[in-house]
Amino acid sequence: MLKAEEGGTAVVVCSTCRFSAQARDDDRGVRGGARLGEALRALAATDTRYAGIAIHDMPCLFACGDHCTVHLRAPGKVSYVLGRFAPDREAARAILDYAARYADSDHGSVPYA
Repeated sequence: MLKAEEGGTAVVVCSTCRFSAQARDDDRGVRGGARLGEALRALAATDTRYAGIAIHDMPCLFACGDHCTVHLRAPGKVSYVLGRFAPDREAARAILDYAARYADSDHGSVPYA
């Protein structure tokens, strides 16, 4: 069940998302969304730039045409569903960097560039 966010920014990870466009699970039988969630939490725990960003799991974000999908949200801001990520540390860093810019924005609009 999706939890209410207490005034901050949250990245909600679809924990049941496919590993890739071609594969449901990795070679250990783990879904890509679960691996992406692990990468997000591991990185957030080691970098203070992401201290104000909560990371939640959701069993399905209903974006099944894509893989490794996240929902970025915060009170009073437009929210985004983003997907087709690799379930790795590089993608986790890109997502959290974007989430940090999103958190700093007034209404959720992050400038390109």
